[in-house]
Amino acid sequence: MAQDGPAALRLVQTISLSGVEGRIDHFAISLDHSRLYVAALGNNTVEVIDLIEAKRAGTIGGLREPQGVGVVPVSNDVVVASGQDGKCRIYDSSLKLKSTLDGLDDADNVRIDERDGTAFIGYGGGAIMAINPVAGRKLYEVKLDGHPESFQLEKQGSANRIFVNVPEAKHIAVTDRNKQAVVATWPLDGAQGNFPMALDEQHHRLFVGCRKPATLLVMDTESGKILQSLACCGDADDVFFDAQTQRVYATGGQGCISVFNRTDAGHYQLLTTVETAPGARTSLFVSAKRMLYLAVPHQGNQEAEIRVYRVEK
Repeated sequence: MAQDGPAALRLVQTISLSGVEGRIDHFAISLDHSRLYVAALGNNTVEVIDLIEAKRAGTIGGLREPQGVGVVPVSNDVVVASGQDGKCRIYDSSLKLKSTLDGLDDADNVRIDERDGTAFIGYGGGAIMAINPVAGRKLYEVKLDGHPESFQLEKQGSANRIFVNVPEAKHIAVTDRNKQAVVATWPLDGAQGNFPMALDEQHHRLFVGCRKPATLLVMDTESGKILQSLACCGDADDVFFDAQTQRVYATGGQGCISVFNRTDAGHYQLLTTVETAPGARTSLFVSAKRMLYLAVPHQGNQEAEIRVYRVEK
């Protein structure tokens, strides 16, 4: 693994996903059970990884293009959103199917509100749906101006905003969970393909990965203004903020991870670029473990696998 600059991320382990074909989408983790859930979209499965044994522990089959996955705190129920059949399936911690919600065409990203366990799913031509995973029922939905990609929930105090990437509309939609409505839209002038996103609530910063051109936008969540535009790895599909190191990790299908750090002046700069593998665009940063898990799809002689990177100081 080649790396320019300081060793911000160190490859410490690979976990085989032998036999998994096609594109790999998003992840979720159960810290209670040390399990990583991987939405293997092209394989029509969710792969369950035992992080203690560093091997596959199970598979959820019978899916049609699973794209998003989330784990509900306390219950450890697993929420899986499948794009092709428009279903949201909820499994218990033993992977037994509990309930299914229909009518979510192109169901995509899943986020869980850790404060009350509400699950949010982006889907269709433009909507975010809130569901109660325990009851397996819809709570409400908020309409958008296009299909939502990554979105992030405010979690601190009484904050109730959700920031949503809407690439078709070339903007960020800001919704309010109490009002159950869009309360602002922030245009992304000069940038398109805004897919991944991360949030730093403490410093009121939103990090938006764009593909055209390949840039990381740093935005002010108080004003909605773009403060910086930084070149980053191409075809980015996941971005994470690391509060402990004040770094941002952007993983892209170009075959690299761009690592940015916060300067004393409060701005961001590229710290290092970590070479990975072509098509390795989705990942999950787990602060509690100080690890970043990266999905590498099967291409040629490269079998599908999860690469585990440890965060270095």
